[in-house]
Amino acid sequence: MGRWKPLVVLGTAQFLMVLDASVMNVSISQLVEDFDTEVTAIQAVITLYTLVMAAFMLTGGKLGDMFGRRRVFVVGLMIYAVGSGLTAAAPTLGVLALGWSVIEGLGAALVLPALAALVAGSYTGRERAVAYGVVGGLAGAGIAVGPLLGGWVTTYLTWRLVFVGEVVLVVAILLMMRWIPPEPPPEHRARLDTAGVVLSAAGLALMVLAVLQSGTWGWVKPRNPPFTVLGFSPTLFVVAFGAALLYAFCRHERRCEARGRDPLVSLDLFGNSALRSGLTTLFNQNTILLGLFFVIPLYLQVVQGLDAFETGLKLVPVSVTMLAASMSGTLLLRIASPRTIVRTGLLVLLAATLWLITAIEPELRGASFAGAMALLGLGLGMLASQLGNTVQSSVATKDRSEAGGLQYTAQNLGSSLGTALIGAILIGALAGAAGTRIEDDPRISGAVAEQAAVQLEAGVAFVPADDVAAALAAHPEVPPDEAAAIVDDYRQAQLDGLKTAVLACSGITAVSLLFTRHLPRRKPSEEGRTTEEPTAGAP
Repeated sequence: MGRWKPLVVLGTAQFLMVLDASVMNVSISQLVEDFDTEVTAIQAVITLYTLVMAAFMLTGGKLGDMFGRRRVFVVGLMIYAVGSGLTAAAPTLGVLALGWSVIEGLGAALVLPALAALVAGSYTGRERAVAYGVVGGLAGAGIAVGPLLGGWVTTYLTWRLVFVGEVVLVVAILLMMRWIPPEPPPEHRARLDTAGVVLSAAGLALMVLAVLQSGTWGWVKPRNPPFTVLGFSPTLFVVAFGAALLYAFCRHERRCEARGRDPLVSLDLFGNSALRSGLTTLFNQNTILLGLFFVIPLYLQVVQGLDAFETGLKLVPVSVTMLAASMSGTLLLRIASPRTIVRTGLLVLLAATLWLITAIEPELRGASFAGAMALLGLGLGMLASQLGNTVQSSVATKDRSEAGGLQYTAQNLGSSLGTALIGAILIGALAGAAGTRIEDDPRISGAVAEQAAVQLEAGVAFVPADDVAAALAAHPEVPPDEAAAIVDDYRQAQLDGLKTAVLACSGITAVSLLFTRHLPRRKPSEEGRTTEEPTAGAP
């Protein structure tokens, strides 16, 4: 048992990192009510959390190199606990965003790269594959426990208690830190590349912000933006500016290396083809995962009217199969290579998303929905069982903190874009479908349809159809029969929007198969490295 004590600490921390994100997703309706806001505002808070992590994950990895991974891991946990405590007491949406999205996000940006490096440094060979399987499995357990526990606490008590529990869990982890042996001090104390931190964080933040706001701003034609650029929506211009900052970041990093200074991240790592494939697949996996876990609770809560606990129960199949598949990573490696397992997982995931589209109906079909969820968890678990070990095993020991930073940057950037992009697609499809249905509905007069079009052009919210009916009742100029027709069209448009969003996830899954070419084609060797060593600069 002593050999696995470090894994108990690190696995518990991994469980903690994913717990509250899954709690937030099933608590969307309650958060909207508690803070008197809209779904899009909660979407922004969820996106900001993963965006802060993505923006500062490279910095967290570099700080681990500078001050020691164990020390940075502890400091990150303490910051995370402060954020959890503030979130539990948050009186306003702004304080919620500060405590959860910003402070917890910064704490996680320190914890996760150090966690990945500490796992890789504590185990080798098959033990490392087992360790990453367990870590992936505990991430699955967090996803499993989060909706159920969070749903029950949210429904019968308050979601705030989950964050109080996180503070207690952090204290328990800190008390177990003696199980992780101290590291030798770094031989070389690098300097933090502050210009690189600013450029990378600003570039990533602007790109995700633009995608998040695209549903409100519009992509090309202005919908309801705060400003326009040459008469066009600012969305693509903000994306382009963010991309330009990331390009400037890459040029800056190259100059740092040429002058013998320490870069924030060595761009030479991207010459490692196995690392590139692993990072890209991680990015796509989390884009799909967080996109679906934003859309599915909306279907269950807003369309079907389920409470948070009932939503958690409906998500149990995905949680159970994801946990089982994640924990079976080493068993799968006995019969197939990491590349084969990942490709099979993506095909299973593709089948699950297509099945889910057929299960989204006005009336919840329990058996069909549960089957789609179980298949979804199986595919996600197969990916989770392999990708962490693939990324860490593809680099040398000295590069593990940087690889950990890149690993969790890819994951959290995918999470940010998943919530933002799929959420924007959902809102855009809802607005388009509602406008088309109302315009084509013979029950609705031209004058009322024109007025509805003006309202949709200004922006549309994903709210219960009963709220739309109540809003229309406050406008006596809209005849009751036409108001009923509008509500019916809105209900159908919600389903159209949800199906479009899930179809987008299916498309991302299919495209992901193209990026798996350079994943390891053989089983890990006993030395902890793949027997097929990636070649720097390989295409």
